[in-house]
Amino acid sequence: MSEILLYDFELDENCYKVRLMLSMLGLGYRKIAVNMFPGREHLQPSLLELNPRGSLPILTDGEVALCEAESILAYLVRAYDGGGQWLPGEPKHFGLVASWLQFASRELHAAWMLRRHAVLDEPADATALCAVVRRAFRLMEDHMTARGFDNAEWFVGDGPSLAEIALFPAIALSRDFGVDHEAYPALRRWMRRVRSIPGFLTMPGIPDYY
Repeated sequence: MSEILLYDFELDENCYKVRLMLSMLGLGYRKIAVNMFPGREHLQPSLLELNPRGSLPILTDGEVALCEAESILAYLVRAYDGGGQWLPGEPKHFGLVASWLQFASRELHAAWMLRRHAVLDEPADATALCAVVRRAFRLMEDHMTARGFDNAEWFVGDGPSLAEIALFPAIALSRDFGVDHEAYPALRRWMRRVRSIPGFLTMPGIPDYY
């Protein structure tokens, strides 16, 4: 088996998604620390050769080189999740998981930007971003509230999927940018369940309890 390499910045929530998935799959890998802020090492020629978009995370697995967290998550479960737990093959649930992956990379991108503004002093319109983030969190909260009426505990199906991995960091880290969890009781219960998944690991900024 080829060695999996993860080019990683410890404080980046997208890198955290990949670390979390690797841990839950029980996969060994070698982490290569990249000084994204303030060093901006992700823009060095050697990393731009792997990922011309100039972003992290980057994962290599033999001849495979991938960037963008959601793409990496999908690759890892297709390559290493033999039981098909994380990305269901049934068409309806597959489509729903794919929809939440898109939501994570699009609607929740504002959370990524807002947290960088708060933690790393990146320039941003914090007021506008906060409105977008709260709207996205409300959609997630309403979804899980409705799921609760059907005694369902996860975003899609009967068990944790890639939706959990893709969505968890934005809300779990939201206190970094001033959005508390009190307004989202269904998401707080869901976050406790995510913590119970074997292989769960945390990162700086995620509170111990909800």
